[in-house]
Amino acid sequence: MSKVLVVVYSYTGTSRRVAQLLCSQQGWPLGTVADVRPRRGVEGNLRCILDSLLRRRPPVRYDGPPPETFDLVVLVAPVWLLRLAGPMRSFVGRSGRSLQRVAVLSVMGGQGAPNAAAEIAALCGSTPVLAAAVTQREADDGSCAGLLQSFGTAIQGALGPAAPVRAAELSTQAV
Repeated sequence: MSKVLVVVYSYTGTSRRVAQLLCSQQGWPLGTVADVRPRRGVEGNLRCILDSLLRRRPPVRYDGPPPETFDLVVLVAPVWLLRLAGPMRSFVGRSGRSLQRVAVLSVMGGQGAPNAAAEIAALCGSTPVLAAAVTQREADDGSCAGLLQSFGTAIQGALGPAAPVRAAELSTQAV
């Protein structure tokens, strides 16, 4: 049986809810990325903007099982200003090349998922097995549940013995 880990960073809680739903649907464990220096108030929001615009890698800590011991890691990654969120950039920059395979589930206001997936691919040195996107609205109203179930099923299929490794886009929205 193949082992899958979900790793999430969440500033507002939206990505965490999406990751928790995916984990509950599939029975996968969850690891979390957190800022070393908390983001609060106006200063925290400004740091989010600067991290995205300047592609900074802020200090983060990881809490969860060792990702390199899993066959595939699903990165639930927020999109800030059409780019990968800085803390997830830090985690992938530090761990990406040691991961066997990754899939990307972007959580965004409306756009930017392909940019985040491309940045993750560059940091990992390989194309994600699967990429999908969920909007904040879909996460808030729960309408993303079907997409997450399909995403999880596709991940399980990609881990089969003869399954090709290829990028694919699953989305209820054009991104």
